[in-house]
Amino acid sequence: MRRLAVATLDGNWEHDHTVPSRTLYPHQWSWDSAFIAIGLATARPDRAWRELRTLLAAQWADGRVPHIVFNPAPPIGSYFPGPGFWDSARAPGAPAAATSGIVQPPVHALAAWLAYRRTPSERSRTELAWLYPRLVAQQRYLTGRRDVGGAGLACLVHPWESGLDNSPAWDPPLATVPADEAVLRAYRRHDTAHADAAQRPTDLDYARYVALVDAYRAGRYGDDGLAGRHPFLVECPLFNTALGLAEHALAAIARAVGADPGPHRERAARITATLVDRLYDPATGAFHPRDLRTGRLVPARTALGLVPLALPDLPPRQVATVLAEACSPRFGLAARMDRPLPSHDRTAPDFEPLRYWRGPSWLNLDWLLWRGLRTHHRLDLAAGLRASMVELVATAGCHEYFHPDTGAGLGSPAFGWTAALLLDVLADESAVD
Repeated sequence: MRRLAVATLDGNWEHDHTVPSRTLYPHQWSWDSAFIAIGLATARPDRAWRELRTLLAAQWADGRVPHIVFNPAPPIGSYFPGPGFWDSARAPGAPAAATSGIVQPPVHALAAWLAYRRTPSERSRTELAWLYPRLVAQQRYLTGRRDVGGAGLACLVHPWESGLDNSPAWDPPLATVPADEAVLRAYRRHDTAHADAAQRPTDLDYARYVALVDAYRAGRYGDDGLAGRHPFLVECPLFNTALGLAEHALAAIARAVGADPGPHRERAARITATLVDRLYDPATGAFHPRDLRTGRLVPARTALGLVPLALPDLPPRQVATVLAEACSPRFGLAARMDRPLPSHDRTAPDFEPLRYWRGPSWLNLDWLLWRGLRTHHRLDLAAGLRASMVELVATAGCHEYFHPDTGAGLGSPAFGWTAALLLDVLADESAVD
């Protein structure tokens, strides 16, 4: 399995970064690259640092790390939405490289710290020192310009920023986004040419995604006045968990490069406290996105609600109730799991075992939860989840996602972060923290 994972990453290497897959994703994706760097650190450490450097070299002047950095090699029109659609070059502070204008969960500081822990050399310390101010700038952008709610959490302006593009958690805030499916006639979706349409977002959802990019691009990707003009504004539990984890990682990185870790520890504590205050629902015992347009929590019970368990300073009450939710029939976490962990409540009427983020199992969500279980000393549950992750790939290969009942591979084959995170969990039973 290790050879399979390394071969997958080698096959997806593109001179200075890794593409998520050769079939559907021909460019560099932000949080994919962070997860991929974690796995590369176990097998190709030089590439792990190159991966992160390439991505952060395309950082915007305001600190945002774009969710796509476009590779100029693929033919124009080979991927939608491509660089011409984003038109980022006209935005103030955009880099020389063609990029998208939105972001993804900030798991990059955690990736850099884990890569350093795998290979603690002078070269690695030099890489950390180069990355550190850029990672700090990323956090400053997210906790500053994206704090639309005013409480200290980052706000999403598009479901793509969550990483869980098509989750049922976005259905209520998306429902108010005006979109005409005819808008897609001007474009050509490429995802449904490489994967069954039953596994991908619907045309109506895609039309809404396009409408949201249109709205954000019209303001040249500026964040001033978002509350008054943008139709989708949501505080996400996973995104803000990653924000808190980044501050914990930056505190460790700061120590390694001779900076002050104190401010990072303080910000990490504030993010966790605010996450509990704003996104925790005592009625469900889990976390939910907050729609800033309505002020209400989104009721869907998705895997987003479990991910805050990855925070080391999550209070004991929330640890206990999130664990109860994870172990319930909705998700089925156990020391011996009979089915993979789904991305959405498997008892819900809108559970779809095939469709993108609306039910299938994903290794990156499993990996985040696995880390949280070990952090909070639930080694029995961590071992059960780890075994489930390994079995998925052993049975179906390094697929993008998996059927939450049968474990069959879905989406793109030879998928980068699946291979990378498998390498991390295979590296040893108690991978470095």
